Amino acid sequence: MTLSRCDTHSVMPKSIGKYDILMLVLSLSLISLTMGFGLFIRQNDFAELIFFYAFFFVVYLIICRYTEGSRAVYILLGLGVLLRLILVFLMPNLSDDVYRFIWDGRLIINGISPFAELPSHYIDQKINLAGIDQDLFQRLNSPNYFTVYPPVPQGIFALANFVFPKSIWGCMVVMKFILLLFEAGTFFLLLKLLKHFSLSQKNVLIYALNPLIILDTFGNLHFEIVMIFFVVFALWLLVKREWVSSAFAMSLAVASKLLPLIFLPFLIKRLGWKKALAYFLIVGGMVVLLFLPFFNLETLKNFSNSLDLYFRRFEFNASLYYLFRYIGLKISGYNLIQVLGPALAIVSGLWILGLAFWEKISADRFAILPEKWLFAMTIFLIFTTTIHPWYLSSLLVLCTLTRFRYPVLWSGLIMLTYINYSYGTYYENLWIVGAEYVVLLGFIGWEIKQYRLL
Repeated sequence: MTLSRCDTHSVMPKSIGKYDILMLVLSLSLISLTMGFGLFIRQNDFAELIFFYAFFFVVYLIICRYTEGSRAVYILLGLGVLLRLILVFLMPNLSDDVYRFIWDGRLIINGISPFAELPSHYIDQKINLAGIDQDLFQRLNSPNYFTVYPPVPQGIFALANFVFPKSIWGCMVVMKFILLLFEAGTFFLLLKLLKHFSLSQKNVLIYALNPLIILDTFGNLHFEIVMIFFVVFALWLLVKREWVSSAFAMSLAVASKLLPLIFLPFLIKRLGWKKALAYFLIVGGMVVLLFLPFFNLETLKNFSNSLDLYFRRFEFNASLYYLFRYIGLKISGYNLIQVLGPALAIVSGLWILGLAFWEKISADRFAILPEKWLFAMTIFLIFTTTIHPWYLSSLLVLCTLTRFRYPVLWSGLIMLTYINYSYGTYYENLWIVGAEYVVLLGFIGWEIKQYRLL
């Protein structure tokens, strides 16, 4: 079934069938929903947010279910680009991280490492730097924390501020255009990988039209998009047996977000110890080189402290951690996050290593690698103390190359956590969190049973 189902032998003008009309209506619905979401929804507008998002999600599921034919897939990929293009010109509405991006970028074009000092330092000391002022400082959501953004995003921040040194909106547009290019690259690579793995081409739509990716991850300017492109590029180069080039691509993924480090153990059995070690050395060496312009011993300490704080202080939409936190409160009478956060991180790391070392490699060494990476990232997220919606982006792109669809369900459920911002003051509704994970874990269990993995 394609978007046009006319008789190819007919000389009469092509007719429009019911399928074509349905797809047109659904596409126009997504365009309208994207514009409405971007223009009118704010972080605390929970009822309106869920209405727009749920409507978008249902339309998305219908399209993914009923699209057939490569022509239809390509047209809908064009729709995915268009939806992102609409949001390029709209300020993020669910996140204020953009102001930290601009702050870091302005420091760089002033010749200062964004890792060197806390934002409050420049205001308290009344240091005169172009664009570093009280107005921008007041918009920061973490003025008392060191930046945690690695070199690749920092380079994009600097470029955007170089093009528009005085315009927040202009910087935002430049950054979103760059993300749009990365998204287009991801679509292209996914199509290549799907063909290589003999999977349906329409799987690309699972990622390309997902509302979490479009409305939250892209629309709110989260740089998981850059990481995803380089991870998918590294995977493509691996299946082409170009492991050295893959290592360079993976180093850029790690220099975008540190998370892809958890994928590396799965390459040892596939490449062999010698090649794997060389792969790791290339990744490590490149990451060090990319960090080098920003770092000295003091800034290394500051960056490490920020990562430590992630595990010891921040908590949002966690699963196992909240369960252990509750037990800890009952036993000790206070929150044990400073112990539980690092401990759970260590346990998840050991589980991922075990998964990598005890797996059995099939004849096609890379056929199930996306599945293993999907499980590794899932383990990390289940054990971590903080799961923001856009953290699921990597799960969504990896699941397109596997038989598992629980990330799609999770991408729908996780938006319910925005209810936390709808109260007078921020309050985490643990009933919503509990319902999210009961449904999610139940579905994961069903899929595991369905595919007889246990």
